[in-house]
Amino acid sequence: MFRRVLIANRGEIAVRIIRACRELDIETVAVHSTADAGALHVQLATQSVCVGPPRAAESYLNLSALLTAALETGCDAIHPGYGFLSENPEFADLCAKCDLCFIGPPGDVIRQMGSKAAARTLMRQSGVPVVPGSDGPVADAAQAAAAAAAVGYPVLVKASAGGGGRGMRRVDSPEQMDALFAAARGEAEACFGDGALYVEKLIQAPRHIEFQILADAHGNVVHLGERDCSIQRKNQKLIEESPSRALDEALRGSMGAAAVAAARAAGYRSAGTVEFVLDRTGHFYFIEMNTRIQVEHPVTEAVTGVDLVREQLRIAAGLPLSVTQEQLRPSGHAMECRINAEDPRRNFAPAPGRTAFLHLPGGPGVRVDTALFPGYDLPPYYDSLAAKLIVHAPTRLECIRRMRRALEELIIEGYPTTADLAHLILYHPEFVKGTYDTGFLEQHMDELLAWACG
Repeated sequence: MFRRVLIANRGEIAVRIIRACRELDIETVAVHSTADAGALHVQLATQSVCVGPPRAAESYLNLSALLTAALETGCDAIHPGYGFLSENPEFADLCAKCDLCFIGPPGDVIRQMGSKAAARTLMRQSGVPVVPGSDGPVADAAQAAAAAAAVGYPVLVKASAGGGGRGMRRVDSPEQMDALFAAARGEAEACFGDGALYVEKLIQAPRHIEFQILADAHGNVVHLGERDCSIQRKNQKLIEESPSRALDEALRGSMGAAAVAAARAAGYRSAGTVEFVLDRTGHFYFIEMNTRIQVEHPVTEAVTGVDLVREQLRIAAGLPLSVTQEQLRPSGHAMECRINAEDPRRNFAPAPGRTAFLHLPGGPGVRVDTALFPGYDLPPYYDSLAAKLIVHAPTRLECIRRMRRALEELIIEGYPTTADLAHLILYHPEFVKGTYDTGFLEQHMDELLAWACG
């Protein structure tokens, strides 16, 4: 096992990794920008290193500064968390060159799965269902229009190197293709430095279902069940739950087997997530693989009892998985609400500020992952995630009731958050019945805001 790990991240995920390392008796080195000098992850780590000014490009994305910090503090591994450099193949490659273990998959795997077009091709060759679309990247709007005509409108024009909805446009007719293709390419180049695009059939009113997988260097690959991530806004997830009401046991088995096949085809190692869309007829299609720990990983931890960050550390150290597929028996129901420092009444505008007062909920089956503390200044430079509220209960209805109660106990004063919106969603009949799809928030946002103001 490792002696000392540098955590190339910040916020709640850095705190989460520090906790896992402490339980394995691993020392931790926290990196921070000048804006995060007093952050919780800095206070909890064994030692800390300032790697630059507030802007992420000059600190948390500064490869040279991070590698230097790891080497100078005697680290033998780097955990990238999620976001920032977690899916950057160059960073993984440089870690290997510096004799530092990158706690994640190898750079070539990240590179292959990071190219959505290449990943689609690999999945198709491996027998994993993919959404109908172009065979690979399209060179221009004319090729995109030809691919769209072959599968039928509406389609999505998507960045091959994309993620989080960036570099993606819905195209409903041939007349829209030129302008929307150019817009998607421009955004892809700005966000990812790569303007390659491909075309994919738009699956109408789908469920967004993802499967958590673990794979080690000894050929063991398991899936830990699904998470339903269909409550989202502009492709950003707000509420996740497991198991999904949309899956029966036969479909769950088929999707789990496809997730394992996808991981094996990629030569995967570490924790990862295989994401699918599920249409109204029960057909599912691969959309992408996230080669990192997910924000919503606690949902899976709650129903399986498996510490996913601990497993990441074990796998990276060369140890085999601590569980087999036969031993994995998900139990009960779990749900996560992302509490973002955003104002839903102002089109979800980021709302950083000082945490004037904080009260976190507790009780049976309640977990809060956060880096907040009273007096903490939530900086404006990074992601707006303030906390993750996770609950677990024997049944879905009990889980919903427990989450409502936990949200009612949660108090964050100093800036608006999405907590009240999450509370309202949990009372909506469509959510309670579990019949929602990815269009839920778009369809019901005005109604939810009216409830809030009423």
